[in-house]
Amino acid sequence: MTSHDEDELRALVREAVARRLQSGEGPSAVKPLILTTHASHYRYALPESDGPCLIEPAVQCTHCGYCQSHGH
Repeated sequence: MTSHDEDELRALVREAVARRLQSGEGPSAVKPLILTTHASHYRYALPESDGPCLIEPAVQCTHCGYCQSHGH
C-alpha cells in the first residue's frame, strides 16, 4: 500500500466517523452483543492422556480437547 493509498484510506475513515458522530449514532447507539452458549463449546470430563490420542491412536495425545467435545 503506497503512502497515497494510506492517506486516502485515512480520509475515508475520518469522513465516515464524522458522519456517524453528526448523525447521533455514536457509541451510545450501539446495541450490546448477546452471547449464548452452544453445545459444541461444552467439554466432557474425560481423563487427560499422556498416551495415544483417543481419536487418532497412531499419534501422541496433544491435549487439544477434540475428544472432550463434539468436535466443532
